[in-house]
Amino acid sequence: MSERAGSLGEASAHVALVVFRGLSGLPLPVLAAIGHALGRLAYHLLGARRRVVLTNLRLCFPTEGAAWHKRLARAHFAALGQGVFDVMVAWWASPARLSRLVSFRGREHYDRALAHGNVILLVPHFAAIEIGCLLSTERPMANVYRRLPNPVFEAAFRRGIGRFGAAMITQQEGVRPVLKALREGRVLYYLPDQDFGERSSVFAPFFGVPTITLHAVGRLARAVDARVVPCYVWQKPRGRGYEIAFGPPLEGFPSGDALTDATATNRAIEEGVRAHPEQYFWVHKRFKTRPPGTPPVY
Repeated sequence: MSERAGSLGEASAHVALVVFRGLSGLPLPVLAAIGHALGRLAYHLLGARRRVVLTNLRLCFPTEGAAWHKRLARAHFAALGQGVFDVMVAWWASPARLSRLVSFRGREHYDRALAHGNVILLVPHFAAIEIGCLLSTERPMANVYRRLPNPVFEAAFRRGIGRFGAAMITQQEGVRPVLKALREGRVLYYLPDQDFGERSSVFAPFFGVPTITLHAVGRLARAVDARVVPCYVWQKPRGRGYEIAFGPPLEGFPSGDALTDATATNRAIEEGVRAHPEQYFWVHKRFKTRPPGTPPVY
């Protein structure tokens, strides 16, 4: 959400929120159709972001040809277009509507982890990621996010995602409130797959590319004896709803070695990406920070 919020003035942001809230009540197939159309238009208009997407796809899927990369890039922009409307649904849909729209796969992995004790959900950036923040569970959640630059959108985000009792923790607050939330029994909704620079990170393979990767997941899991469960949030075709899929908890995790743990988290993210590659957040400059002596790719 932080990369979509933009830098609108406060008055314009308030107007946008009124419009968004009105649109959020439309049937999801209608929102998906509008979003896909806008996303396809954005593919042609946003040349810089299109080049980022194509660069990422070439790096991660080098055996596929240019035509495949372009088809996937177009599908990706369509998914992102719907993702804008998914945010509206996440912020304002009623619990009854959300329960109709969301289905689960592999829920037994999550339930068994809950029975064990503390749980960290390892959540890659997919287009519908805000929907997963509202995951219905026996326990309240804690959502770690990057503060939005626009204060109006920031307040709306905290209100919309936190309305079911989630603790909203910004990355700027550091690790202490995260540990506190875990020790209180909250389920941590954690997004580790963006480039935040070399601090608290190591270079670990992601689709075979040395990629700067946070190793905080391993440290948090070790501190509170938490199970780390992969969690993927996907759009269903033609606006038919959303699927939240869980994988088995990471085995032998944490290992105590930062590189080993970062490699394990990236491998889990890859599994989700391969299932729905068009929905992953390829517009992010995931490979901006490069190993020493390695040329830039963007």
